[in-house]
Amino acid sequence: MPTVVLRHKVGDFETWLKGHQDRVEIFSKFGSGFKTFQDTDDPNSIVLVAEVSDLEGMRTLMNNPEAEKMAKEKHTVLEPIIVSMPVSV
Repeated sequence: MPTVVLRHKVGDFETWLKGHQDRVEIFSKFGSGFKTFQDTDDPNSIVLVAEVSDLEGMRTLMNNPEAEKMAKEKHTVLEPIIVSMPVSV
């Protein structure tokens, strides 16, 4: 199960934070959990580190226009959403 890092900014951190339960429900569809981080020099910069068991499911959800609209409007998520994958060395 790969660890995936997602980084994005939000318009309002307090509004975004109140949506934590929505993120728990969303991530439970394709992973076993996630951790949330906030940049120390930018309170509106967020990092989620998720254990993903269904990468295709995650991609499908992230490319769903309705889910994208909900995230942007309700949770003030701003583009771009940067997804980083593990590198084998």
